[in-house]
Amino acid sequence: MALLIGHVRRLLLNQATRKSLGEAKSRAICISAFSPAKSAAAKKPDELELRPLYLDAQSTTPMDPRVMDAMLPYLTGCYGNPHSRTHAYGWESEAAVEQARAMVADLVGADPKEIIFTSGATESNNIAVKGVAKFYRSKKNHVITTQTEHKCVLDSCRHLEMEGFRVTYLPVQSNGLVELSQLERAITPQTVLCSVMTVNNEIGVRQPVEDIGRICREHKVFFHTDAAQAVGKIAVDVNDMNIDLMSISGHKIYGPKGVGALYVRRRPRVRLEAIQSGGGQERGMRSGTVPTPLVVGLGAACELAKQEME
Repeated sequence: MALLIGHVRRLLLNQATRKSLGEAKSRAICISAFSPAKSAAAKKPDELELRPLYLDAQSTTPMDPRVMDAMLPYLTGCYGNPHSRTHAYGWESEAAVEQARAMVADLVGADPKEIIFTSGATESNNIAVKGVAKFYRSKKNHVITTQTEHKCVLDSCRHLEMEGFRVTYLPVQSNGLVELSQLERAITPQTVLCSVMTVNNEIGVRQPVEDIGRICREHKVFFHTDAAQAVGKIAVDVNDMNIDLMSISGHKIYGPKGVGALYVRRRPRVRLEAIQSGGGQERGMRSGTVPTPLVVGLGAACELAKQEME
């Protein structure tokens, strides 16, 4: 991986390559579903238009057409509020939401009641880190994370520091992995939460989540992992990995943008303080009307990921 990244960087620094990319970009087109492109077979060789090669799948993925097909009915005819339980439109949407919840749970080995729908992994991380810390603040006030976490986790920890919490930011080794003995030494009787991502979004390193979860379980510390880059790409089982909270993103697994999920363990129970006020949806952890089309898309993406995972 490092060799590939280095090779790509050298290519991009090459002046001739930059010029070629610039020319390709100027010729690139965005094919619109509303403006069918001229058939390539009908064009002369010098008329063929080029598109850039997409190499940014760790940032976002294109939506799978099958996911769009699953979502479409809930963007048109099935538009009921899933929280309206007095009429058929609401029942229809609620059934679709619960089916999607079961699909997400099935991918990660969870119970459907342990899946909370959110707007994405950033919100899931905020709810997990801030919510757990604030709920247990009268008993414990120490959080452990690593220096290479996603910015939303690091900023959530800094927010907690401003409220009087103590946060330990563990360094990683030269290979990007956290040193387990150092993590265990950092745990104190005041430690309430440890947050370490499963797969890093920039360097791709996979942390020993199973071992981290075991250490946290032995010390009665809740373990949260940002699994946005892992779910749907590698096998993830929240029970085998001793995970108490896990963040999931829809658009990382060929699903829609604007939707994600947070796994919250029920046994032993993990308690959260809600960080958003409102109607008390999602077991009171995330108020706001659940967007039926988006969660249906997330569920479909999770189902496809499980079926097609290598």
